[in-house]
Amino acid sequence: MASTIVSFSGFKSINSVRSPFFAKTKVVKPLLSLLLRKAPIASMSYERELAAAKKAASIAAQLCQKVQTAILKSDVQSKSDKSPVTVADYGSQALVSFVLERELHSESFSLVAEEDSGDLRKESGQEMLERITKLVNETLSSDETYNIYPLSAEDVLKAIDSGKSEGGPLGRHWVLDPIDGTKGFLRGDQYAIALGLLDEGKVVLGVLACPNLPVARMGSHDQHSSQNQVGCLFYAKVGCGTYMQSLDGSSPIKVNVSAIDNPAEASFFESFEAAHSMHDLSGSIAKKLGVQAPPVRIDSQAKYGALSRGDGAIYLRFPHKGYREKIWDHAAGSIVVTEAGGVVTDAAGNPLDFSKGKFLDLDTGIIVTNQKLMPLLLKAVRDSLTEAQSASSM
Repeated sequence: MASTIVSFSGFKSINSVRSPFFAKTKVVKPLLSLLLRKAPIASMSYERELAAAKKAASIAAQLCQKVQTAILKSDVQSKSDKSPVTVADYGSQALVSFVLERELHSESFSLVAEEDSGDLRKESGQEMLERITKLVNETLSSDETYNIYPLSAEDVLKAIDSGKSEGGPLGRHWVLDPIDGTKGFLRGDQYAIALGLLDEGKVVLGVLACPNLPVARMGSHDQHSSQNQVGCLFYAKVGCGTYMQSLDGSSPIKVNVSAIDNPAEASFFESFEAAHSMHDLSGSIAKKLGVQAPPVRIDSQAKYGALSRGDGAIYLRFPHKGYREKIWDHAAGSIVVTEAGGVVTDAAGNPLDFSKGKFLDLDTGIIVTNQKLMPLLLKAVRDSLTEAQSASSM
């Protein structure tokens, strides 16, 4: 699964500020301590960053839609871990990097990708590189935002490999999965361009572009034209709620998670691929809760988007033993849900910690629901895990 972390810096410290006022007054220390005290994250605006993220994800979605429409087996490469990498992965990554750098004019902008350009620089990758470069330029040209000369193949390679940030607890770091849900993408099903921003280890904004997700709520009986319209953009900024609009630019609407408090009435999401999550464990948890509806299995962080607008009430993800969750698989989705009123934790009820670098260190799995259902869900998770452990030790 192609994934990216981007960081930027270059902001001047308050320590560089000098003023005669500070030198001559007796209240130097109190004033300086107030000025040096870090502003609370919730008070920061992030307006420019959110606008840039929405634009980057939307433009990348245009390229992905074009590739998915005409996908061919030759579009897929294999890595050592056998996960598929597509033309759209590389193209989406290059476009997001390009747009963020253009929009934010950062003095220092770096990107580290799970997918780098190594294979594209080989002789065997030249044909694919040409196709990626053509797609990137066609997408930028059709969007008409940037009046630039066509990017060269080397420009595209540099965009893919524009830095080496590892994330972490200090500074700002963009977190990107250029195509989350690669297998869904290859099947013609759900996938997402997932882009988030970390500030001092905390997720402060997130954008999910979901080209194949219906604009109308799943299970909705709305008979209006929106029923058949697909393509959603979800976005959230810390302290400001979650919004959804169509990818073609409709007016945004504020969304909220389901208010259901009776688990028997809840429906839940889980990964489409059994290899990505233990469906048997999810089934045991659902049974303990008394959930009546069968699970809704879809790929990617589109699940977070659907849950943020109340399509379902619970999302369960329990990867198989030995798998380590990556921050790009959950950063954008987690803030989209939490700003919509939901709760995202690991199986022990701990909040997800995005400050440790590329990986999430968590207990067993990830559970997502509303605040009313979380206590019941946590108990069902603990009981099911205890039973599974007892059964395996017998």
